[in-house]
Amino acid sequence: MSKPVDVGSVKIGQYVVIEGQPCRVVEYERSKPGKHGAAKARIVAIGVFTNQKKSIVSPVDAKIEVPMIEKRSGQVIAVFGDSVQLMDMETYQTFETPSPTEEEIRSRLAPGVEVEYWSILGRNKVTRIK
Repeated sequence: MSKPVDVGSVKIGQYVVIEGQPCRVVEYERSKPGKHGAAKARIVAIGVFTNQKKSIVSPVDAKIEVPMIEKRSGQVIAVFGDSVQLMDMETYQTFETPSPTEEEIRSRLAPGVEVEYWSILGRNKVTRIK
């Protein structure tokens, strides 16, 4: 789920959807309007799930999607090679999610550990250990 906002109101550190992927904005430049054109914004962002750099150039009065990030708590049930099985602490629903890429988080994952995970656009990511 996402909501549209003006490109001109985007800030560094905010999350936007570029090419269907949720991304965190790391650079934002705004050019002045020319003689016959509108001001443009150049946004550079890093993908939340892929860690790939993506950029977009758009007029500042255009719309861009901002994903709704749901921050939830879960408990690790099992750790597999490249995935983790979690149970949501509120709904008790179990599901599998890819293992985090950060070595600091990955090394501390074990059955019974409580974690915070983000649910963005139907995908989940473990962000930290509680």
